[in-house]
Amino acid sequence: MHVQPKKRALVENGGDGGIGPGLAAAIANGEDVGPIVRHVFESGKPEALLHHLRNIVKNKETEIEELCKLHYEEFILAVDELRGVLIDADNLKSNLTLENSRLEDISVSLLAKLEKLIELYSVKRNVAEAILTLKVCVHVTSLCLSCNCDVSEGRFYPALKTLDIIQKDYIHSIPVKALRRVISKQLPAIKLHIEKKVCGEFNDWLVYIRTTAREIGQLSIRQTATSRQRDEEMRSRQREAEEQSCTGSTAFNEYVYSLDSTEQAEDVVLDFNLSSVHRAYHVYSCLGIGEKFRDYYHQNRLMQLQLDLQVSTMQPFLESHQHFLAQVAGFFIVEDRVLRTAGGLLTEEQVESTWDTAIAKITAILEDQFTRLDTASHLLLIKDCVSLLCATLKRYGYRVDPLMNILDKSQDKYHEILLTECRKQISDILTNDSYEQMVLKKEYEYNMNVVSFNLQAMDMVPDFPYVASFSSSVPDVCRVIRSFIEDSVSYMSYGGGLFVNSYEVVKKYLDKLLIDVLNNTLLNIIHGGAFDVPQAMQIGSNISVFERACGSFFLWQAGQLCGVPKRIVERPHSGLTAKAVLKATQNVAYNKLLYLVNDKLDSIMGQMSNINWTAEEVSEHANDYMNEVLVYLDSVVTAAQQILPLEALYKVAIGALCHVSDYIMTTFLSDSLKRFNVNAVAGIDNDLKLLESFAKDRYNSTGVKKIGNEATFMDCLVEVRQLVTLLLSDQPENFINPVIRVKNYGTLDHKKVAIICDKYKDAPDRLFGSLSNRNTKQSARKKSMDVLKRRLKDMS
Repeated sequence: MHVQPKKRALVENGGDGGIGPGLAAAIANGEDVGPIVRHVFESGKPEALLHHLRNIVKNKETEIEELCKLHYEEFILAVDELRGVLIDADNLKSNLTLENSRLEDISVSLLAKLEKLIELYSVKRNVAEAILTLKVCVHVTSLCLSCNCDVSEGRFYPALKTLDIIQKDYIHSIPVKALRRVISKQLPAIKLHIEKKVCGEFNDWLVYIRTTAREIGQLSIRQTATSRQRDEEMRSRQREAEEQSCTGSTAFNEYVYSLDSTEQAEDVVLDFNLSSVHRAYHVYSCLGIGEKFRDYYHQNRLMQLQLDLQVSTMQPFLESHQHFLAQVAGFFIVEDRVLRTAGGLLTEEQVESTWDTAIAKITAILEDQFTRLDTASHLLLIKDCVSLLCATLKRYGYRVDPLMNILDKSQDKYHEILLTECRKQISDILTNDSYEQMVLKKEYEYNMNVVSFNLQAMDMVPDFPYVASFSSSVPDVCRVIRSFIEDSVSYMSYGGGLFVNSYEVVKKYLDKLLIDVLNNTLLNIIHGGAFDVPQAMQIGSNISVFERACGSFFLWQAGQLCGVPKRIVERPHSGLTAKAVLKATQNVAYNKLLYLVNDKLDSIMGQMSNINWTAEEVSEHANDYMNEVLVYLDSVVTAAQQILPLEALYKVAIGALCHVSDYIMTTFLSDSLKRFNVNAVAGIDNDLKLLESFAKDRYNSTGVKKIGNEATFMDCLVEVRQLVTLLLSDQPENFINPVIRVKNYGTLDHKKVAIICDKYKDAPDRLFGSLSNRNTKQSARKKSMDVLKRRLKDMS
């Protein structure tokens, strides 16, 4: 079977081009003959190819025949064996058919029983599946019933937990499609119902909290005000204790113990309901839409805030500002509580952003309202409420610097209004004052008008009626200034405490009041008022009282109200600038007083024109004008001694005496006086002696020598005294002697002396007087005077 076939040689045509062997080799090796066929057709010799293929087929047929002849016997044997196998197969088939028929007859009864058994097993399985299905359905329906009960009774969180169990554990395993479909359809509806119910409760809470926020804010602001008052009282007691310790008081320790034992009042706890917010947020979170509720809460609260920040145009802001600011305070106290308790419903960034929005709006409202206010008490009332709002919200961590800056910016506005009000009050007081010394008949009047302003000259209570050195306008103005200090300190107290910097600010505005208002008003009265000497003297006295009060009362009052230690108030160079300004104004008032005195003296001294300058005899008495001058000067000095300081008394007296002296000198120099004689000079000498006596007596009796000034009252009369002495001298030519001139006539100007000497006539002007009364002494004086006149002309 495995013998190799013999190959025959192939006859090839000479003109086939080698196609035959190649084709045969390719077919024998099982190679692809496509390239050979393509080559033949391309070369145009398909007939040769067909011829070679026929030859190859013939050769293969010959090989097959030879192979069959070679294995013929084995093939016959194989066919015989196959026939035997077919016979055995037929016998086996017959036996199998017989056996199958027998088995079928035997298994008929068994098959009937098996079918019955299978049917029973199917029923059992169906019953078990039905029981399991019923159990699942009963459990699911019980869960649905429990969820319905929870929803109807408002227990939304257990209802949502039940829905979550149904949805996660049972919805896909409910065997009854109808029930599964119904439950699947109802689950979203129930969740939506719960969402609406919770949202409705939250909306009710929004209405409730908006009406409650004002009460919350008012209560919290009252707590802040109470706490601030308690702190101020504590600081006041501490300052008093410190002052007692500095003075070495034995009661200091007991006072300290009383401070330690002081009971602090407990703050009332702010109680308001946030359960609706917490439940709504929790339910929304369980529904997986917590972000939706956060946005809903934030948007609704922002809308409420916008409504709260609207200022009513139907009501003045002065009447509505407390409710307005309390509403804002309540809003942000609620927001702070929600931030701390609602578990992420609000973020700090949201609260800060909301607060920034609110504070920008509040700032704009306050700036606008402050520009409209023209009454200091109204501005102070609003400022107090704003400062309490700042202190209240600062406790909750809110940034209140912009509001504090508004109060700082309105500081000047407030004080300008306050200054305007005080200017009108002070102007009315000073204008309507009669400038007469104030008479106090009772002790309570003395305490109210003198002691309360520290204006008393002595510690003991005086006898009544008591005549004060000032007029009624002084205590009235002091009351206005005290009220100004209190109002200024009240405005500066918005920081919750007062320190040195607040004291400096109050002192600055106090200086402004004293300088720009009080001092300027006094100057206007001095320069523009029509009053007499007593009134001018009283104005000067009043100014001196104001000047002393700058340190003894005004500054002390500001320091005490600001809580500044006494050592700071009394430290060097810490006084009021107004003290020096009032001192200068006091000098202006004294100059005005002196002007009025001198004006009156001019009217009296004008009687010198009635003097007989060429009298034949020397008068034994002083001229009438001098008597009036002395009476007037005595009244002025006496009145000034009662109410003016010694410096002012000295200034007025020495000014008046100098004026009298200058008037006499001016009279001698006047062109209206053409000539005078020795008798007239002797009369002036008598006048001058009385004046000198008055000056010496008043200088000693008034106590002005205690001041320590170098010039005395007598020094004012030196020039006119030296002139009279020169004119009465027997040797007037000694004036030319430098030594005598410096010693006896040092104040006289030689030019003035020359003018006066030209008018001097030695003999009285009477008929034939030059012939009958001339004597040796007069002749010598005349010669000496002539020599003086010539020498003075030479000097000129």
